[in-house]
Amino acid sequence: MPSDMPIFALLDPRLAQCRRIFVRHFALPVSIGFLPEEQLAKQRVIFDIDVFVPIALTTPSHDQASEVIDYDFIRRRVVELAQSQHFNLQETLLDKVVALLLDKPGVVAVRAVTQKPDIYPDDMTVGIEVFRFQAA
Repeated sequence: MPSDMPIFALLDPRLAQCRRIFVRHFALPVSIGFLPEEQLAKQRVIFDIDVFVPIALTTPSHDQASEVIDYDFIRRRVVELAQSQHFNLQETLLDKVVALLLDKPGVVAVRAVTQKPDIYPDDMTVGIEVFRFQAA
């Protein structure tokens, strides 16, 4: 299943002391596609996102959302980006999502998947996955 984290990624020592914040099956209408018929209407894109942050920097002492990077931040940023322009390719959209989330201070790594479930008449989805670490 595309939303499952590959086990090899979790073995990376840079993630040893990280918390994983995730958003699953987040569907948005997005202006995406390079074919003329795809540019006529928005298409449903499903996002699965993992954001890795150091436990030491995201352990709340006062039980307040302001002490952590929460999934509302992830959702809000993805919505803003997805509604900001037309994307010809999933790769472009996905790379921008990952870069946007990696820009947040404290984020160590991001894994993200986009899927277009309505391209083919059967139940097949097509998608892209990226896993990137913050630049050293």
